[in-house]
Amino acid sequence: MTDVFLTVALDTPLDTCFDYRWAGEGSTPQVGQLAQVPFGRREAVGIIVQVGSDTNVPADKMKSAIAVRPLPPLSGQWLNLCRFAADYYQRPLGEVALPALPKNLRSEKTVSLERALKKLGKQEQVHDPAPADAPRLNAGQQQAVDAIAAAEGFAPTLLYGVTGSGKTEVYLQAAARVLAAAAEQDSQAQILILIPEINLTPQLEGNVRARFPGVSIATLHSGLAEGERLTNWLAAHLGHARIVLGTRLAIMASLPHLKLIIIDEEHDASYKQQEGLRYSARDLAVWRARQLSIPIVLGSATPSLETWHHAQSGRYRQLELRERASQAAVLPRVRLIDMERDKPGEGLTSTLVSALKLRLERGEQSLLFLNRRGYAPVLACDACGWIGNCPRCTAFMVLHKPEHRMRCHHCSLELRIPRSCPTCGNIDLQPLGRGTQRVEEGLQHVFPEARIMRIDADSTRLKGSAQAAFDSVHRGDVDILIGTQMVAKGHDFRNLTLVGVLNPDTALFSHDYRASERLFAQLMQVAGRAGRAGQKEGGNASEVLIQTRYPQHPLYGAVMAHDYDRFASELLDERRQAGVPPFMYQALLRAEARELQTALDFLQHAAQCMEHEGITINDPIPMTVTRVSNVDRAQLLVESPSRPALQAFLKSWMAELRATKTRARWSLEVDPVDI
Repeated sequence: MTDVFLTVALDTPLDTCFDYRWAGEGSTPQVGQLAQVPFGRREAVGIIVQVGSDTNVPADKMKSAIAVRPLPPLSGQWLNLCRFAADYYQRPLGEVALPALPKNLRSEKTVSLERALKKLGKQEQVHDPAPADAPRLNAGQQQAVDAIAAAEGFAPTLLYGVTGSGKTEVYLQAAARVLAAAAEQDSQAQILILIPEINLTPQLEGNVRARFPGVSIATLHSGLAEGERLTNWLAAHLGHARIVLGTRLAIMASLPHLKLIIIDEEHDASYKQQEGLRYSARDLAVWRARQLSIPIVLGSATPSLETWHHAQSGRYRQLELRERASQAAVLPRVRLIDMERDKPGEGLTSTLVSALKLRLERGEQSLLFLNRRGYAPVLACDACGWIGNCPRCTAFMVLHKPEHRMRCHHCSLELRIPRSCPTCGNIDLQPLGRGTQRVEEGLQHVFPEARIMRIDADSTRLKGSAQAAFDSVHRGDVDILIGTQMVAKGHDFRNLTLVGVLNPDTALFSHDYRASERLFAQLMQVAGRAGRAGQKEGGNASEVLIQTRYPQHPLYGAVMAHDYDRFASELLDERRQAGVPPFMYQALLRAEARELQTALDFLQHAAQCMEHEGITINDPIPMTVTRVSNVDRAQLLVESPSRPALQAFLKSWMAELRATKTRARWSLEVDPVDI
């Protein structure tokens, strides 16, 4: 009998796979199956990436695999997706493939898997792709649906539509066409719809389920309980779920019959993973669509400059929705309030207070947007200049007055609010600046009769609390909503006619070259929450009021004109002249250690350890927030005008760095979004 050897990828930082002898009974394991194997002093679950009859491992060191999971194998296409991600982001295959699977699937215990398979086996597999009644499309929407449905092979499409233009309806009707075409050919089709944040899932899921009552739908995001995530992942892997909705992690789901990918709000930075494997779900989605030769739709009212550049250069097809879906709905009028002339009290100018009062009198809803949670960014002493810094980070402790706490938003350290200044004993400590909690307190004084709700990461910590809060707004139980970026996108508030934007100016002077792009997108998105249902009889036209000390800034002029085209064109020219993405390709090497010099020394070695023709290696520098949780951090930026040249350099560079002995912990991010 010929020996059988399994090559298994494991979730370890070692850039290699491991061989095991198969001595089990029954059929030979297949590539893509999960194997339970001994690894060091423990057992681990890995993915079989090769099955063969020989090995280079000496017989006396060869271990035997323990068992193979009773699960249909992951496809070769899925493994190739993982291989591409591993190569591109310079990580071992196992560190990419294994974390992409539900935790219960990677567990050494098989009880959860067996229970989930049994549950799915009992469910009746009925598939009726016929959609429920759909609203009539306007001309722009119809052209977009027809173009997407007619696409053959790899067809990347930018669906560029103003806020409220009905992009979701285009997605739904395009999905209906794909499901119907598959049914006519007696084949299976799966559709993947990505959204940037978990709190947008319930609204979209409700719309999809209402439109496709006979279609099995699964959701995938990090907020699910592990058992639920496993069941939903298996439904996608086995082909039961025909529509899969999810956040960025869903791009790594096993979808054997994938026929269409849709990425809503494709510009959103949430699609970039910021821990572990720092991948871009949007970029992997485009690669996956190319791999499978299927269409992909990237929708946004404010596309990322990378996507916009691809559309302008002809690499992506561009479809436009220039009007709002409802004939009665028009884009809100945007006005600037000069804070040098109209001095704010309680953070609100008299102009904004008057506008809020009018909406209250008319029974309409208002939204105040401030992308800063907490009560105040810092607590200070006027007598001696003491400022409440975090003792573990180079950052201020944010005052959270309702909880009587000061909290660091970097390391999560919480301290009691001091009764007096720790330096001079002064008891009159003052909060500086405003967060959402302080704005809420001020509004309650100005409008004691109003129903005010705050939605931010602090008020929605409990599971289900965010959805309950949004449901209250949709029911009309809220007069004034105060929120961070959680409320700025995707939500369809039908009775909201006023948006007030507080303190947007800080982004105008950021060292981050992407700050203006993000601010413009943020302002356009939050402005788009207003006037989506049209103007009521006798009501005010929807309006956006932006409080600023720099009303002459060209960015605000573009926002007032709702002119993304001009803004993006000018910003692309600036990026081209400055030699930054999308005209340059980057990688960021980060290092951290107990002493800053240790991290800088490692980065200096990294900068000098290889020749690098065609590659620019910048000097190592401390990160803006240098210390987090008593660990110092530094970074080194690598750039090249050629993506293949950068990738070739990184591959060799990583081999050198992995062989380097250092006390610093380090990681590499390809295509960084925060520098």
